[in-house]
Amino acid sequence: MPTTSNPATREPPIIDLRDVSVRYLVPHERVPTFKEYMIRWLRGGMATEELNALSHLTLSVRRGESVGIIGRNGAGKSTLLKVIARVLRPTSGTVEVQGMVAPLLELGAGFDMELTGRENVFLNGAIFRRSRAEMQGRLARIIGFAELEHFIDAPLRTYSTGMVARLGFAVASDVEPELLLLDELLSVGDLAFQQKCMARLEEFIARGATLILVSHSPQAVLDLCKRAVWIHEGRIVADGPAPEVVQAFVGDAIPSHQQSAAS
Repeated sequence: MPTTSNPATREPPIIDLRDVSVRYLVPHERVPTFKEYMIRWLRGGMATEELNALSHLTLSVRRGESVGIIGRNGAGKSTLLKVIARVLRPTSGTVEVQGMVAPLLELGAGFDMELTGRENVFLNGAIFRRSRAEMQGRLARIIGFAELEHFIDAPLRTYSTGMVARLGFAVASDVEPELLLLDELLSVGDLAFQQKCMARLEEFIARGATLILVSHSPQAVLDLCKRAVWIHEGRIVADGPAPEVVQAFVGDAIPSHQQSAAS
């Protein structure tokens, strides 16, 4: 199994996480309303358990790297991306991220479902610190990539999940961020659109931008990422060349008798 390593030593990192922990208090019992939850919490009558989503995690990523984050469900992968995106503050540790970040963490994040697709393009452009004039120049290309020419002036609440995903990816990848964070969203669109996304991500990487990809697909990580980080129970198990880390993860995830049967 690859050992934990840190290849980001040759230049200042674009992502630098040091001893980062994220802890949640999880109630042992179901409380039907938020009001009742707060009353019981204030009275000290709420039995909770501490959950470590990330535990003393240290990670550096150089500018231009493509890194795949792998692990079982609940390992802390999405929490890690939220910490990097600065939408989640860690319980302890330090987080430093350089450059303009485009996070695609959840379907519809950053969108207003009552606005049209066109209006949401400009809204997202503002979030990514792009002027309205600049987004106007990118608009036709974004709509064309998302294949939404006939729906762009309809409210987003009328879109399918695949249409929302297409629009979100089209905007985030067109505004030329220095760091793109992707959390499984490529699995939402159809096969043809997934192939378009893969081609655009390859162009994104080729021009020297940084990609952090969370995926349950080992092949997607191998296709797009040179480096992989395997997380288990909020800790880094392995960090190194993608083929080695993915092979170790798959070998651990699939019982040996199933591997023997498959071979």
